[in-house]
Amino acid sequence: MKAGRTFFFDASHHLPAYEGKCEQLHGHTYRLDVVVEGKVGKEGMVLDFNEIKKVVENEVIEKLDHMDLNKVLKNPTAENIAEWIWTQLEGKLSLHSIKLYEGKGKWVEKTK
Repeated sequence: MKAGRTFFFDASHHLPAYEGKCEQLHGHTYRLDVVVEGKVGKEGMVLDFNEIKKVVENEVIEKLDHMDLNKVLKNPTAENIAEWIWTQLEGKLSLHSIKLYEGKGKWVEKTK
């Protein structure tokens, strides 16, 4: 079974290897969907939603919210941000997938 939780954070970045508007400093409101999977335990849950929240907020949101992502990643494309997020959560949650929206209508997804 799968269970998921959605998070939001705001951050700025620029894409140094890109020619166009995105090479300039700009910001986004990001949406992050984190999906875990596993067997339903004796308490009737795959994983308590509050546990997902605690891990994601500690490992990701606190490190990215209102940050210049270029200080975290050399080239903070949506794909590279998603890879970084996966690395932060891997081993702490039974990840199935993460989906990162950069603003409205643009997203990347990583699955195991």
